[in-house]
Amino acid sequence: NMSRSTLWLDRGKTSLLKKGFHHFEDWRDQEIELEMTRVEKLDRKIEREEHWVRYGVSGRRKRNVKRLADLASLKKQRRDHQVPTGNVKAQVNEANMSGKLVVKADKIVKSFGDKKIVAQFSTQIKRGDRVGLVGANGAGKTTMLNMLIGELEPDDGNVRLGKNLQMLVLDQARAGIKRDWTIKDALTDGAGDYVTIGEDKMHVIGYMKDFLFHPSQMRTPANVLSGGELARLLLARGLRHPSNVLIMDEPTNDLDLETLDLLQELIADYQGTVILVSHDRDFLDRTVTSVINSEGEGQWIEYAGGYSDMLSQRETGSETSDKDVSKLPDSKNHEKPAISPAPSLNPPTRKTVTKLSYKQKYALEQLPREMSELETVIADSKKLLSDSSLFTKDPELFNKTAALLDKSETRLSEAEAEWLELEILREEFEG
Repeated sequence: NMSRSTLWLDRGKTSLLKKGFHHFEDWRDQEIELEMTRVEKLDRKIEREEHWVRYGVSGRRKRNVKRLADLASLKKQRRDHQVPTGNVKAQVNEANMSGKLVVKADKIVKSFGDKKIVAQFSTQIKRGDRVGLVGANGAGKTTMLNMLIGELEPDDGNVRLGKNLQMLVLDQARAGIKRDWTIKDALTDGAGDYVTIGEDKMHVIGYMKDFLFHPSQMRTPANVLSGGELARLLLARGLRHPSNVLIMDEPTNDLDLETLDLLQELIADYQGTVILVSHDRDFLDRTVTSVINSEGEGQWIEYAGGYSDMLSQRETGSETSDKDVSKLPDSKNHEKPAISPAPSLNPPTRKTVTKLSYKQKYALEQLPREMSELETVIADSKKLLSDSSLFTKDPELFNKTAALLDKSETRLSEAEAEWLELEILREEFEG
């Protein structure tokens, strides 16, 4: 809300929006749609001109030469056109479900010298919660995070971790990258051409493309990457491992907009628990179900909802608590306010949704292709099964084909329903 204009750097060109960043995403999407429309018109014009070259009636030679030159110019425009950056495609490799209780902190205390960081703070984090830690620089957010995940012992009080926890700390991926490693080495841990994702394997080039790296960058040294590229590499590197608790310390630093959108959707779809530190208010509003805020002098209070909800509650003086958590600093009563977190799979979003998400757009583009492929598989399977002697000649092939046909028909029905739902949603947004 502080900016008056926004400068967009895209594919080597700059565009100026004379409005704040709040309006940027809608404006950017409109610009990209207009650009795609212009490209489609250019393609149609090239097609008409090529048809004239092949079948048109010859006129004056000078006119024909000029028209051929214009066609060459049109083709050059089309070749030189750079398509918008693609969408990051990724998903968290989720582990088995954790226990219901993930973290229980009981009156924890932490000081460094005379500076009190945490003064008798208590909280419970349960499976599916998304918790954001916020506060001024130097308030001790990372210290609080490390205590909650068992990486740092409190001076007093205790922290109990739940059962069957598999934590993924994305920031730790940076420490594992060797100085002489390339992008390929960082994703494969220097071993071969395949990325191990849980129990599955994927070729490193395919995995790189999912995170917007070009195949030609495979041997690019990791230490020469830009801040945004390194952030994407760390995200790709971390998401290879199974987890049911996702830990992130300032995850939005250096992320480009496409990766930031992906990270928000990834957290929304994540079945496990999320604990993160962030200064990004909009990111917090879109991802977390509660906020633990540093109030100063070692006092921390938990608020239901996102960052905007916390500001609203502080302004009205109505913390969501069964007890008084706003007593003087020397009070012994700093229990966690009683909150009613939103369902874990649908973290609260503070902004009205007025467009399809990147994930929905990608699905809308890919579903027709998938449906076409499924229809081909169904037709081939039916043709094979139409052979009345197949079961006698090869019962194993018959059973496999029948199972594939059933699976393909079921998936086709699901894909058609999903596409129809997204198409209706798109038409509603576009009016």
